[in-house]
Amino acid sequence: MKDMTVFVKEATHEKPISELETILVQMDGIERALVDIEDGEVKIVYNEDQVSPESIKNRIKQHGMHLQ
Repeated sequence: MKDMTVFVKEATHEKPISELETILVQMDGIERALVDIEDGEVKIVYNEDQVSPESIKNRIKQHGMHLQ
């Protein structure tokens, strides 16, 4: 398992956080996604054999969210 951290502009409000967590954990290979509401930091634990960091970032962008 690998860890990655991204900052998502919209991840400072409850509704987008819930949506983001759902989007991420539904992806094959993502074990966990934790969002820090203070600064929009998203910590993701994933299986590098199943999903790449780029595909995770693309999935976030596809749902209209912006990486900082």
